[in-house]
Amino acid sequence: MRFTPASIALAVLLTTVSSVGLTQRPDSQISPLSIEWQKAGEAARKAGNYQGATDALESALAVDPRNRMAYIELAEVARAQGLQGKAIRLYREALLLEPNDVAAWSVRARRWSRRAPLPRRRKISPRRRGCAR
Repeated sequence: MRFTPASIALAVLLTTVSSVGLTQRPDSQISPLSIEWQKAGEAARKAGNYQGATDALESALAVDPRNRMAYIELAEVARAQGLQGKAIRLYREALLLEPNDVAAWSVRARRWSRRAPLPRRRKISPRRRGCAR
């Protein structure tokens, strides 16, 4: 009698946890419509139509947010537009979906190294800092 509430709670927890794994789809089951939009975005990017590529790739992600390659293509569009910070963020989104994606890691590292350096601090003399002697 004393263990009944605890056993019911444990049963509900195990049922919930086991059902979560059943609803997630692997990468091989990405929506075909999402892949179609991704291919259209890739073709638009190669043609130089960055706005059309962005629209198509965002549509691909709206259809299936687990399309990792759409994030990578969208990052390439951002890179082509000179938006290095946005490209790095999009590569990070792809890596959140698949942390072991070697291609995304290597491209992200290259983009990070090409990012504009921070300006150096100027040396300020002690008199200008307000230090009195």
